[in-house]
Amino acid sequence: MNDTKLNTPPKPDANPKQALRRLADARRGVLVPGAFNAMSARIIEDLGFEAIYVTGAGVTNMYLGLPDQAFMGLHEIAEHTARIRDAVNLPLLVDADTGFGNALNVRHAVRVLERAGADCIQLEDQVSPKRCGHFSGKAVIDTDEMLGKIKAAVDARHDSGLLVMARTDAAAVHGFEAAIERAQRFSEAGADILFVEAVTRAEEVRAMPRRLDKPQLMNMVIGGKTPTFGADELGQLGYGFVLYANAALQGAVVGMQKALGVLRDSRQLTEEGGLVATFEERQRLVGKPEWDALERLYV
Repeated sequence: MNDTKLNTPPKPDANPKQALRRLADARRGVLVPGAFNAMSARIIEDLGFEAIYVTGAGVTNMYLGLPDQAFMGLHEIAEHTARIRDAVNLPLLVDADTGFGNALNVRHAVRVLERAGADCIQLEDQVSPKRCGHFSGKAVIDTDEMLGKIKAAVDARHDSGLLVMARTDAAAVHGFEAAIERAQRFSEAGADILFVEAVTRAEEVRAMPRRLDKPQLMNMVIGGKTPTFGADELGQLGYGFVLYANAALQGAVVGMQKALGVLRDSRQLTEEGGLVATFEERQRLVGKPEWDALERLYV
């Protein structure tokens, strides 16, 4: 059993959308790690985190082996969302990139992702094909076009509790003030959570909770362009969520490189040395004891 949990895992909430709304409104800097598959989501839940971000970059990197440059489509993110929804009880914030087209495509994407189990759907204002928010060479669509996408997303949801998160990448293109202005208009169009991506100055990070009325998410990209802040400080500033979208991915890559490097060099690998999870731990994380109990029930 892993003894490094943050706290006792939260009990399943009867309505994860309502749970996510409460977390957003609390504005206490809730840490949200990104999951790129069902196993990574299980580990996040097992360690006691309160919500999960289904990461488009992570799915693109780990599922397709490609950079985060719009290679992922609606089918891939919906499939991963459904698998993760089956595996965990935590609220899911789902990265829908640009909505995979115009406002009508956004409407379709919201319906598909809501059926797949999303509790919040994130849309961004980049020109398609989009790219990672911390890459150079980004461009953004006109504000009015993005407002249409947000309105389409709000209208498309069957459950009014489904949250819409609107992200702007305008800071890198038009500057910080333009990004703030866009985010405020996104709020007025119906976005529930605001996400200003890739600001580059500490004073900008500190200013945004005072400048914008809706709960906000701050993205801490390891090695990215935004100055690093601790989640406690961001919570004190008034941020609702602190995203580490690809911490699990980057940790998994290093773990695989270390374990497989030892296997390559020594021609064998055992549980000793801490490079791999034990057989028992792997079975616990995928719920084998529960499946064994079910099997006995039906035999």
